[in-house]
Amino acid sequence: MRDDLPKDPHKYYEDMMAMVLGTLFVALGVAFYTHSVLITGSTAGMALLFNYITGWGFGIWFFAINLPFYYLAVKRMGWSFTLRTFVAIGLVSLFSELTQGWVQFASVPSLYAALMGGALMGIGMLMLFRHRTSLGGINILALYLQEKHGLRAGYVQLGIDGLILLVALTQLPLDRVGYSVIGAVTLNLIIALNHKPGRYIGVS
Repeated sequence: MRDDLPKDPHKYYEDMMAMVLGTLFVALGVAFYTHSVLITGSTAGMALLFNYITGWGFGIWFFAINLPFYYLAVKRMGWSFTLRTFVAIGLVSLFSELTQGWVQFASVPSLYAALMGGALMGIGMLMLFRHRTSLGGINILALYLQEKHGLRAGYVQLGIDGLILLVALTQLPLDRVGYSVIGAVTLNLIIALNHKPGRYIGVS
């Protein structure tokens, strides 16, 4: 898929509004996760792990980790999609840092943080998908490897997310990882139930 994708039915201001609101939702979900020291998959999960290990902000890591994937995004999805994705990743990186000052959590049960954080990120990502935007991620690499080397994209994605989970088990308490799994299920259910193939185009 490149720039010969079907014409985007949304107006420019609709895309901009969805991008801002979607990234704000994702950033708020990340705030729930960082408060409760939870983890997720793909590049966001990697950024959260590095955040916990190094103490550097999630936004810095999230922006840096996604840099190598822009080349693959251009090759697979074209410049328009890649530029939207670059802006969305930049906004999530910015908003995730700003949200720490905007929102203060006194006490949040871990189960609630997992469910609400996963739901917020899922809704935010869904908004971005419906406006032909993504948050970069391992999925672009998985699709590239499938196209070039015949590796099943789903297995590649699953393997990388599994590796992130294994590393998390060495860095986080077992209950944090368990709650993270609940959050991941919530996030993916929201996308699976609401993102219909052929109706909207996007890459998670």
